[in-house]
Amino acid sequence: MKRLLLASLMGTAISLATQAMANDVDIKSLEQAARAEGAVNSVGMPDSWANWKDTWVDLGKIYGLKHMDTDMSSAQEIAKFAAEKDNASADIGDVGAAFGPIAVQQGVTQAFKPSTWEQIPAWAKDADGNWMLAYTGSIAFIVNKQLVKDVPHSWADLKKGKYKVAIGDVSAAAQAVNGVLAAAIANGGDETNIQPGLDLFAELAEQGRLGLSNPTIQTLEKGEVEVGIVWDFNGLSYRDQIDPSRFEVLIPSDGSVISGYTTIINKYAKNPNAAKLAREYILSDAGQINLAKGNARPIRAEHLTLPADVQAKLLPNAQYVNVRPVKDAKAWEATAKALPQLWQEHVIINM
Repeated sequence: MKRLLLASLMGTAISLATQAMANDVDIKSLEQAARAEGAVNSVGMPDSWANWKDTWVDLGKIYGLKHMDTDMSSAQEIAKFAAEKDNASADIGDVGAAFGPIAVQQGVTQAFKPSTWEQIPAWAKDADGNWMLAYTGSIAFIVNKQLVKDVPHSWADLKKGKYKVAIGDVSAAAQAVNGVLAAAIANGGDETNIQPGLDLFAELAEQGRLGLSNPTIQTLEKGEVEVGIVWDFNGLSYRDQIDPSRFEVLIPSDGSVISGYTTIINKYAKNPNAAKLAREYILSDAGQINLAKGNARPIRAEHLTLPADVQAKLLPNAQYVNVRPVKDAKAWEATAKALPQLWQEHVIINM
């Protein structure tokens, strides 16, 4: 068994090297430099999120990299990079797509294009390689069927329910921000017009149905969340980890948004080569399959074949008929920045 595992890991390393040679990335030198650093410290990349666990295990086995993560929101990650520039404790982070350009603007990133760069869609990457989506997520509902008997299948259903709805921290979390956009899209809005989404949550707040709990595995397990607004991969992971029979995860039928998460490498990283090697691995076939095992749809999905058991873990394609990506990235960047204040003015005031 150990020999099979070693052969598999060696095969992965050879695959990475082959890809790198084809794309002018000197993976051998990068690997040597990363091994010398010996560690990669992340933020916002915990074991349970999108199955990061398997990637950290692989990086340890193949390249000898020790790893430690501190979980935090996208905004907190960027703030941490900036605040600790003289003594960085983090090398790499994982932030929502809207926060990639923000991190670049704040000057806390360093560029690195992995060997699979050409297989990443243009809409999903920064031209200079400062950020690129590793996986996508679509906004979904996770419903506690023990507490909610009439399961909502659309945003319209949500407005008619008697249960509380939890979306999380709109001032900091990409998941919550995109939840508002998804609600807006389903109600005739878009990246430039978030008002329909704000109106929906304001209505829930007026009814006393906007929950204050963040929809996490802990709050869901405790029964603190009746209906949560989450990324599909998070909802599926939470469901499977707690009790598959207790929860239903679904994409709202009247509209949702597909976005994703990108790695950002800290400009001030103490282990920059290990961070770059981590990104290289994350965008490799093996790294992409690891993410899919965590119910996250790989950004390179069209260029790799997922194992049948991994494909079966994902939601049916039919549920994604009315899901669309952000069409105007510049507009959405501006709206996302303004959203925390708009949320206070239009939603929180009604609680």
